[in-house]
Amino acid sequence: MENLIFEKSVKGRKGYTLPPLDVPKHNPIPNQFVRKVDADLPEVPETDVSRHYIRLSNLNHCIEKGFYPLGSCTMKYNPKVNEVTASLPGFTGIHPHTPAEYEQGALEVMYELGESLKEITGLPGVTLQPSAGAQGELAGVLCFRAYFKDKGETQRTKMLIPNSAHGTNPATAVTAGFQTVNVKCKHCGGLDIDDLKSKLGDDIAGIMITNPSTVGIFESNIIEIADLIHSCGGLMYMDGANLNALLGITTASKMKFDCVHINLHKTMSTPHGGGGPGSGPICVSEKLLPYLPAPQIIKDGTKYKLVDKNTNTKSIGRIHSHFGNFGVFVRALTYIRMYGAEGMKKISENAIINANYIQARLKGHYTLPYDVFCMHECLFTAETQMKHGVKAVNIAKRILDYGMHAPTINFPLVVTEALLIEPTETEKLEDLDAFCDVMIKIAEETKNTPDLVLNAPFTTPVKRLDDALAVRQPNLKWSN
Repeated sequence: MENLIFEKSVKGRKGYTLPPLDVPKHNPIPNQFVRKVDADLPEVPETDVSRHYIRLSNLNHCIEKGFYPLGSCTMKYNPKVNEVTASLPGFTGIHPHTPAEYEQGALEVMYELGESLKEITGLPGVTLQPSAGAQGELAGVLCFRAYFKDKGETQRTKMLIPNSAHGTNPATAVTAGFQTVNVKCKHCGGLDIDDLKSKLGDDIAGIMITNPSTVGIFESNIIEIADLIHSCGGLMYMDGANLNALLGITTASKMKFDCVHINLHKTMSTPHGGGGPGSGPICVSEKLLPYLPAPQIIKDGTKYKLVDKNTNTKSIGRIHSHFGNFGVFVRALTYIRMYGAEGMKKISENAIINANYIQARLKGHYTLPYDVFCMHECLFTAETQMKHGVKAVNIAKRILDYGMHAPTINFPLVVTEALLIEPTETEKLEDLDAFCDVMIKIAEETKNTPDLVLNAPFTTPVKRLDDALAVRQPNLKWSN
């Protein structure tokens, strides 16, 4: 185990050397804000600081270190060229309050990214402001609300949510002031059309669908669903969390969606471990254009301008300070430009091939709830292993012993003991085989030596924790 940096502290040691002060001493901080007691910071030399954090980084699992098959999260490799462009001084040194005439390069990046996203989705409107997928959802659904208010259809208070939806979908709908109505899914993973029809009416604002769904299956009836929703006056919202499966193959527009959010930090390959940074732009159909957040970036000849909310009184207004998470934009545009149209299509084709390869190899070793062609991720359950007392969480912990990250477990909730596996397009055949070999070996261990799986992991720095106690009584504070 690696001791805390505080435990390495020895009074009087320093990790810095400063030259003598050669200007008059001045303290601009008002006395009431000056510390009465020195901050309790560790006193360690530079070598200890460097070694400590290098050792910690080596203990951490990352995409550069090994396979990372988190389903529904698209933890793909992040090309280093993205980091090079995002680190250019002209981008890192710019201030968000810089006048538009001095930030033309940044505005051009955002404009070109927006144009690219419109082409990818086939929709005519875009805003880059949302800083995450969930905030993108909220922006889109607020546009729905503004649209119906503008039309005088305030009776539309219900949002349809499939029971396979991401958890953020119902939360977003409720936050925007809508009542959620659950729609059942069939045994094949698709929406139950009869159940959908029974819930349509003039009180329906729309439906929020993840396509491909959270079970990794493309909604084959999407056009019929769109026609049904539109026929009752509702709108179509697409959760774009799984856009990694659709690039260059189809668009939100062809599927008749009115709004889609795009997780740039997933589909367009920006590191997003640890909760950020993120970005969730939305693209919208013609009818929702007037309600997009402001400001909007437009191209006027060879110049780029910001159009404020005041020029469009129907806008839902600003939903993020300034223009969004700019560093993510630079990385995303770099990613799109490096691949181009043909490359983007190959991304999705390879992701689909990889997921179906894993599904074919693990079929028979784990329960396959939907035995159909999958998209970018495949869904198994640990029901077979449950016969030996082993749950999905036990399998996940045992995977760690083999130097790989576990897939998403116990999600989606439409199946029991879920194992949601997303290999992404960036994994080669040998990596897929290595993962499948480990999964098959764990399935055999479950039958022959279940205690080995039940007590895993054995090789990680921290062994099995009491999960419930860790949540209820987390010990996160250092004190002498």
